[in-house]
Amino acid sequence: MVKAGLEDIVATDSTICFLDGKEGRLLYQGYDIHDLAEHSTFEEVVYLLWFGRLPNKGELETINRELRVNRRLPDDVVKMMKQMPKKALPMEVLRTVVSMLSMYDPDGDDHGREAAIRKATRLTAQMPTIVAYWDNIRNDKEVLAPLEDCNLAANFLYMLNHKKPDEVSTRSLDIALILHADHELNASTFAARVAAGTETDLHSAVTAAIGTLKGPLHGGANQEVIKMLLKISEPKDAEMFIKKQLDEHKKIMGFGHRVYRTDDPRASHLRKMSEELGKRMGDTKWFEMSRTIEETVFREKHLYANVDFYSASVYYMLGIPVDLFTPIFAMSRMSGWAAHILEQLANNRLIRPRAEYVGPTNAKYESVEKR
Repeated sequence: MVKAGLEDIVATDSTICFLDGKEGRLLYQGYDIHDLAEHSTFEEVVYLLWFGRLPNKGELETINRELRVNRRLPDDVVKMMKQMPKKALPMEVLRTVVSMLSMYDPDGDDHGREAAIRKATRLTAQMPTIVAYWDNIRNDKEVLAPLEDCNLAANFLYMLNHKKPDEVSTRSLDIALILHADHELNASTFAARVAAGTETDLHSAVTAAIGTLKGPLHGGANQEVIKMLLKISEPKDAEMFIKKQLDEHKKIMGFGHRVYRTDDPRASHLRKMSEELGKRMGDTKWFEMSRTIEETVFREKHLYANVDFYSASVYYMLGIPVDLFTPIFAMSRMSGWAAHILEQLANNRLIRPRAEYVGPTNAKYESVEKR
């Protein structure tokens, strides 16, 4: 039976990520996302996704070191970025630069698993540099060299804002990266696996994933959420605004999910972070507005907030430009894309589904003079 959007179609076996839509559970390699968000780090989660287990102390030190020393971009790539039109969207730049990096990767011609892991490590380290560099370049700011004495979240905020972040901001972004790291066969991950299934290179598969994530129905949703919050402006106006949108049958971004039929487990952490960041800033209006919207949508449509809804206010309060929200999603999801690419290549079969043909079957050719 044909199902639009392949809804509920099982396309592969995987050990990487488990979703329970009824219970609202999310597991990475068997570990509950709540435990990981509370106790783990993004770097540790990267190792978990790629190797199927949490690292020991030595293994964690190794991946931390590799993710720190591989942050720099080749000089030629930075020069090329400076030639790009400043109106280019950050996701366009990210897609293009990741593709360019394949030509500079020292393992470019090696398609083995170990080489793929090294490529994935470099890309996971380099993507935050690309995003921060582009924001600096387009705003005529100095491009800072990446730091090697801090984690990925802290280094990104440093390169973006030209100052070392405090512990609360760093941990908030680190948790957000953990929460976005993987989510089974979402559109971009499936695109990456389809590309990898052709035995193309890892950079090409990731480029396909970035192009897919760029779409507003996938990675761009949290940008639309913050635009909505900025338009509403004040918590007292939130309920009326949402009711008007619903009366006009307009979609409220950040709500509902193809799999979850209850609270998105990632949203609970981001909700808490939004409130805590607001209190720390002395201005909780973004959280208050979000909470009112969440309650109104649930009351009117019985839809739950998803990961995109509260990540919008979290990123905004961290001082991150709105059009960098989706690239940050990509920075995190790079770890999950790589895990799925590695899994696809370990037991590869070309992904080639069929289509149910519904067109004519007896069309007769006529010369152009008779048409």
